Amino acid sequence: MSTATLSTETGTTENGIFYPSNVMLDLSKLKKVYPTPKGDYVVLEDLDLQIMKEEFVTIIGHSGCGKTTMLSMIAGLNPISGGNIAVLGKPVKGPGPDRGVIFQSPSLMPWMTALENVLLGVNKVFPHATKTQRKDIAKYYLHKVGLEGAFNKKAMELSQGMQQRVGIARAFAIKPKVLLLDEPFGMLDSLTRGELQDILIEIWNKEKITAVMITHDVDEAIFLADRVVMMTSGPRAKIGDILNIDFERPRSRKSVLEHPDYYTYRKHLIDFLEH
Repeated sequence: MSTATLSTETGTTENGIFYPSNVMLDLSKLKKVYPTPKGDYVVLEDLDLQIMKEEFVTIIGHSGCGKTTMLSMIAGLNPISGGNIAVLGKPVKGPGPDRGVIFQSPSLMPWMTALENVLLGVNKVFPHATKTQRKDIAKYYLHKVGLEGAFNKKAMELSQGMQQRVGIARAFAIKPKVLLLDEPFGMLDSLTRGELQDILIEIWNKEKITAVMITHDVDEAIFLADRVVMMTSGPRAKIGDILNIDFERPRSRKSVLEHPDYYTYRKHLIDFLEH
């Protein structure tokens, strides 16, 4: 039920802070404050979290506890009020290709095709590759998410589930060090949601990119994660508990549901959320 033990023998020091080499993402004493007419509103305070290389972490907590705020700070889209966020020991100063983001709403360019939407990121991140090489990367990931027949369909012509597949392909195609997912399946029906969870985990098993995903769904949190991080309710939210999920990978939904520890994990998470 505790965090993984960290080896601190090798690593880098940045601004007097030591970062172990097996840590991909380091959140230290993180704070987020929004000024209001009635005084400062502290969303997050003293939040510490270390996420290892190739780890898949899911984050759960009540609405308003600052999960999305934390993710947007990691993405570099929201300024940090205090503390540090580092990727491989390098402090986050703003958005960058080392972090790919999949939002709840795919936010595609509606007039562009699925292929053109994925190429937007690929062209920026791989400027020295040939046009054919960049197209091959985009096509490869669209194929991986099951959209080989929709390369040239405009985003506005695609269903919400298909648009989210484009979003997944776009995030993986830029080969980020960290993949950030903000409830990517929250607006989908349960059947599409299950399909896309399977697609996401299949690509992740192959690519082994460090992943951090926000979800409200306890079953999704358990199925996908190596660890489930539980956040306390806001204001002044921090990490309340961390649950190690000791299921072998690759996983099938059937094997997870039949595992003797599954309902113990589920109860632990629900008990935390109900307090």
